[in-house]
Amino acid sequence: MPALTAERRAAIVEMAAQRGAVRVSELATRFDVDVSTIRRDLQALERQDRLQRVHGGALPLRKASSERAGGSVVTQEARIGRAAAKMVGDGETIFLGPGQLPLEVARYLSEPLRLTVVTNGLDAAHWIAANTAHTLIVTGGQVEAGDRGLMGQLTRNALSKLRADRVILELDGISAVGGLTSDDLAQAEIAQALLEIGSEVIVLVPAERVGRVAAAYIAAVSEVDVVVTGREAPSSFLWDLSETGVRVVLA
Repeated sequence: MPALTAERRAAIVEMAAQRGAVRVSELATRFDVDVSTIRRDLQALERQDRLQRVHGGALPLRKASSERAGGSVVTQEARIGRAAAKMVGDGETIFLGPGQLPLEVARYLSEPLRLTVVTNGLDAAHWIAANTAHTLIVTGGQVEAGDRGLMGQLTRNALSKLRADRVILELDGISAVGGLTSDDLAQAEIAQALLEIGSEVIVLVPAERVGRVAAAYIAAVSEVDVVVTGREAPSSFLWDLSETGVRVVLA
């Protein structure tokens, strides 16, 4: 295989991993080659178990739901948290919602980053306060059972006076057609408010919730900037999400 072909195919694999999906037409323009050449590239990469072809493009190859690092199992939740934390820059103000996935993000927000962290999640607040030197702001509100999130009028009042460089929140469902959804009406109301305060909105969704539509509608998928999910998510749903223009990151 010529060196240029090998380099192009390696670049295609890297682009798919970074973006969550690649399209034939975009790749042809990017590498200044015919569409038929890109299709042959994708066929070859699929045979090599380096990509998964779908209609109109390709997705990163899905792996097991957990991986080993240093002899210990890295869960899907930890992978999602690590991927989202890497998007945070030094000196930023970020908002973390309640739930296991934002808590995993908090665990990766270590020094030398110096951040202002706003949260309505008690678990994330406790972790940040106990393990980092970040400035911490906790919204008021009533504690909800389950994910120990703060909800209600006090929370909404606080959010109306705050702004963040990035909003990072976990959702119960995401679908290209059904949009962003939650199982809880109170959490859906808070999520709607959060969409207004962040310059960038990052949604965290476990692989099993991709394509799911929960009871309470929040907004269209186009209202968020990035979706971070596990690489085990169904390919067809991932492709539909990428078609909306949102950036999909597979962890």
